[in-house]
Amino acid sequence: MQGSAYGASLAGGAFDVVNFARQPQTILRCLSWVFSIVVFASITAEGYMNPLEAEDTKCMFNKNDSACSYGVGIGVLAFLACVVFLVLDAYFPQISNAKERKMIVMGDLIFSGAWTFLWFVCACLLANQWSKTADSSVIAKDAARAIVTFSFFSVVTWGLLFYFAFGRYLEGVSDFDQGYRDPANDHSTPYPPSPYASSSSSGPAGYQQSPFSNNQEQPGEYQPPAY
Repeated sequence: MQGSAYGASLAGGAFDVVNFARQPQTILRCLSWVFSIVVFASITAEGYMNPLEAEDTKCMFNKNDSACSYGVGIGVLAFLACVVFLVLDAYFPQISNAKERKMIVMGDLIFSGAWTFLWFVCACLLANQWSKTADSSVIAKDAARAIVTFSFFSVVTWGLLFYFAFGRYLEGVSDFDQGYRDPANDHSTPYPPSPYASSSSSGPAGYQQSPFSNNQEQPGEYQPPAY
């Protein structure tokens, strides 16, 4: 029977482009990748304004530069993470080491959960600051709405990625719980148990002294030969 761990066969296999493109994780990562580009690119290109009475540029979201910096930082890191995890997902079926698979799944689980929370904070922060923006006449309103909207979309996609990563983790754990058996307690093995396993002696349980031992002299006692 072919073993499996964390959603893929342990034996490995060739890379299937069609099957990889149809996987839910691949679709969600591509969507998250696009959403992150929209957020950080829109903030970088149109997120800062230069009022007539001020020399320095200010963030469009209530002139809060921290809000724009936060959105750009979260978006760039999400963009890079999507690329990394897409490569790992493509290489995942060819990994035959279960420990390496566990590390990848755990990394995906932790990162997806963290970025779900961070995107939620980003969306709420940008929406709150946008609602407090007083002068919006010189602001690209469509860009601001797109940033907030796609931030909320990112919460959904990363939340689903966390759900699928958690499912793969549980699947891997259940595979090991059901498939692993301790050889010492496995009575279905075709090899018989060792006869010395339950005995405290170093030899067979039915060992007896050699019948010729009684006729042998004790070591160290020399008897001269009779002529």
